[in-house]
Amino acid sequence: MAQRDQLDVDVLFVGGGPASLAGAIRLAQLAKVAGRELEILVIEKGGEIGSHGISGAVMDPRALDELLPQWRTSNAPIESAVTTDEMWFLTAGGKIKAPITPPQLNNHGKYVCSLQKMARWLGEQAEAAGAQVFPAFPGQELLWDGDRVIGVRTGDKGLDKDGKPKSNYEPGADIHAKVVVLGEGPRGTLTKQAIAKLRLDAGCEPQVYAAGVKEIWQCPQGTVRAGSVIHTLGYPLDAQTFGGGFIYGMANDVLDIGLVTGLDYKDPTTDPHNEFQRYKAHPAIRKMLEGATLLRYGAKAIPEGGLFAMPRNYADGLLIVGDSAGFLNGMRLKGIHLAIKSGMMAAETAWEALSADRFDQTQLASIATKFRNSWAYDEMRSARNFHQAFNGGLIPGMLNAALSTVTGGRGFGVADRLHGEAGYERMEKRGYNPPLSPRAIIDKVVTFDKLTDVFNSGTMHEEDQPCHLHVADTNICRDRCTVEYGNPCRHFCPAAVYEPMFERGQDGRFEGRLQINFTNCVHCKTCDIADPYQIITWVPPQGGEGPVYTGL
Repeated sequence: MAQRDQLDVDVLFVGGGPASLAGAIRLAQLAKVAGRELEILVIEKGGEIGSHGISGAVMDPRALDELLPQWRTSNAPIESAVTTDEMWFLTAGGKIKAPITPPQLNNHGKYVCSLQKMARWLGEQAEAAGAQVFPAFPGQELLWDGDRVIGVRTGDKGLDKDGKPKSNYEPGADIHAKVVVLGEGPRGTLTKQAIAKLRLDAGCEPQVYAAGVKEIWQCPQGTVRAGSVIHTLGYPLDAQTFGGGFIYGMANDVLDIGLVTGLDYKDPTTDPHNEFQRYKAHPAIRKMLEGATLLRYGAKAIPEGGLFAMPRNYADGLLIVGDSAGFLNGMRLKGIHLAIKSGMMAAETAWEALSADRFDQTQLASIATKFRNSWAYDEMRSARNFHQAFNGGLIPGMLNAALSTVTGGRGFGVADRLHGEAGYERMEKRGYNPPLSPRAIIDKVVTFDKLTDVFNSGTMHEEDQPCHLHVADTNICRDRCTVEYGNPCRHFCPAAVYEPMFERGQDGRFEGRLQINFTNCVHCKTCDIADPYQIITWVPPQGGEGPVYTGL
């Protein structure tokens, strides 16, 4: 093996999303005011900044106003200010429009945007401020000195499927930093390592996730009102499954459409991609897609657990921000502004540490004080019991959300904190080959199969490389999961990655293997989250590979 390069920086931000990029910008601003030069580095696993960015998105500008007050006149890629708000309840064949929009979903003064475009623009602002931004550099593992994080090792390139170097082998670099800030998005690889080693989730509620599946469509000229916002509840999800849909009007007659399915469902055959196809086939939705052309597809996990599911986001040499730390308000369906604010708080904390030349946990704990004293905390607290109430179904969850508006977030809980459970723990064992939940009819016009949508995601992986989806024990898949759940991985993955090839032998036992089509992977992390045995670990593939989420 070739020797690894070592790079020393002051602060390393891992992940090229809004949290890390906002942090890099804010830290550069503070250094400029003080007349101090800092080595600030942002690394991103995608081939370009923003290429793995996907969200709804309706953006609250509050944090961006603080970070870059002149952003509205700086060519920020905003599609439109929100012009209309609607809430629909869908039945199997119709819709009921709510007479008023719930206060939490009142988007007056907000903006519809593409997260991919916003991340790319924030990357440009970070570089202009003096930070270095390196795409195609995935963080593979944390570097430790005891329990202190001292840096990150980036992934190797040019390994074959057996992990042996090919002729184009390039070893990853060891990047040493005084402070490492993890903003990897939901279920981040390095964040998962840190939480496990340092027990950063001790005393927390389990983090619960949803899978967001989204497409953007080019509609006929004059058919989409830019800034129109529609949120839906009901069909196709049953009353015991958390989730809902969104339809956003973008500029130039582009329609954003997506469905969020909670990954704490009970039926092991629940398929978020399939539910999305059923959603689009609903008469009210299909009508909006008449004459339209599908442009792009993508999927992403969403951290929905709220305030009490947020892990401790500081340790020796370490800060955690954005979706990695659970900065998302599920009740408002918004996280970009909270991600930006979390990155800013991390930057201010890192600046204080650099000024004091102290990088221990006690010093970096000031991020918790900053959060507690911020509007971000007030907002997260007001939604603290939102998702947990849906454990009892749609109606109790909606009643709780309504009560939360007048009880400061308590809802109908007897205590200030409703307890939840990890999504995979709620999945019911229904035996081998359980009855399938309703399946969509694939017409290749409005509804599509998973492989077609993988193509529409722009996903590319070199086949001759190590599989980046690690299954700890495939015997469990064969001997237990097949019998107890019917292999839910073939359903929950929105990219047809997992292909159980198990058949019952003459002795009644199952034989065969689990085929992992890792080149299909759209990096949503659903498998890492929803596997009932928690034996799947998602790690980044070679840098620059994966989906290309143009406009998502």
